[in-house]
Amino acid sequence: MAATALTLSGCSSSASGPVSSSAPASGSAISAERCAQNKAAGTINYITGYQYQASASILDVLAAKQLGYFDALCLDVQIQPGTGDTAANAQLVAAGTAQLTDLGGDADLLRSQANGVDVTGIATYGQVPIATLMTMPSITNLKQLDGTTLGQKGQLPPEIQTMLVDAGVDLGSITQVVVGYDPTILPRGQVQSLTGYKSNEPLTLKADGTDVTQWNPEDYGIPGTFGTVAANPAFITANPTATEDFLRASFHAYDYCLTNAAECVGYAGALSGAGYDVDHNVQVWQTETGLVTKSQPAGTPLGSLNSDLMAKEITFLVSSGVLPSAPDPAKATDSSFLKAIYNGTDLIWPAP
Repeated sequence: MAATALTLSGCSSSASGPVSSSAPASGSAISAERCAQNKAAGTINYITGYQYQASASILDVLAAKQLGYFDALCLDVQIQPGTGDTAANAQLVAAGTAQLTDLGGDADLLRSQANGVDVTGIATYGQVPIATLMTMPSITNLKQLDGTTLGQKGQLPPEIQTMLVDAGVDLGSITQVVVGYDPTILPRGQVQSLTGYKSNEPLTLKADGTDVTQWNPEDYGIPGTFGTVAANPAFITANPTATEDFLRASFHAYDYCLTNAAECVGYAGALSGAGYDVDHNVQVWQTETGLVTKSQPAGTPLGSLNSDLMAKEITFLVSSGVLPSAPDPAKATDSSFLKAIYNGTDLIWPAP
């Protein structure tokens, strides 16, 4: 924690970051005026996408709280573990029960908005689909899946559905069954293909010594995102500095956890209690942050909202029937909070 204290006492994580001319509030790293504004926002309830899994947009938020970064910016953040039902998370945020949540990706944000759920996207971590389809190595062509059984988590991800259709698979001939998060049903032959997340099930199977083939939508030119942060519109309008500083602290923790993964995952493990697989979750974090880095367009910062990618994703979602019509991307998100916390691609720490 000595390293944390040194981090909090510095003026900025970027040499170009501005320094406030106002005196810092007692015990904080920001001016008394900004501290008062952030405190006025009250308790910020953040719902995770799935429990305390070490995913981008979950682990960094947990770490920001444990490392004292939220406290340094005078934010009272309470973190609630989600069940994996991102649609329900969005509804809680729209209702004001929570102020912020992490959704599966921009597709979940757009789908919620299309269903009349009033939430606004303020950041997106990964700019590549997180979904994957796993088969045993004996499947060398997706058309071999005709007439087989596919396991999915409640609904077939649109990226996977489009990938199969584009590959010429007779989707109507496939029996789809709802399964849990135990990927060993694939090598046991209970299903012949299995949807999952690049940062989860393939890692479990690899640890068990099972080789599988991953079929990834991006290899078929299908767009996607993951780790979208959605907010209550009324809250972010009334509390712009608190919204900025929530993202600022989370991204500052993200940078810390890139080189201190075991420590950060340990925070999540302590919250989860017995049974939390620390080694697996370190791999989850490293896999997802690797995908974030690889998919980040040059010259853009972490969390950036990619309007061109969203436009492509909207076109894809409309054509695949997920969205009834094309929404206006500009109304789906608000990039002003990201713009306020960066100098170019350098995160300004602490707040000016």
